[in-house]
Amino acid sequence: MARETAFFVQCFFAKGDRLKAEPVSRWKSEEAARRAAERQSESKAGAVAFCVSADAELGDYDEEPTVLLVIGSVPEEFQR
Repeated sequence: MARETAFFVQCFFAKGDRLKAEPVSRWKSEEAARRAAERQSESKAGAVAFCVSADAELGDYDEEPTVLLVIGSVPEEFQR
């Protein structure tokens, strides 16, 4: 099986002085994930689009996600 890349968006909302994560959404392409993050960030504290590559058959997974876009306030692990 070939290596596949999955694209995701994670949004965050402010609760007091903390950021809370919303459920992650999966997208078909990098461009779709970027557009979704931009659109969703308009009503959230922040959003991040990222991708993860894997070859599930070989058990070879990225150690860290590749951050594609950060908008607004997000946790440190997503900041570049």
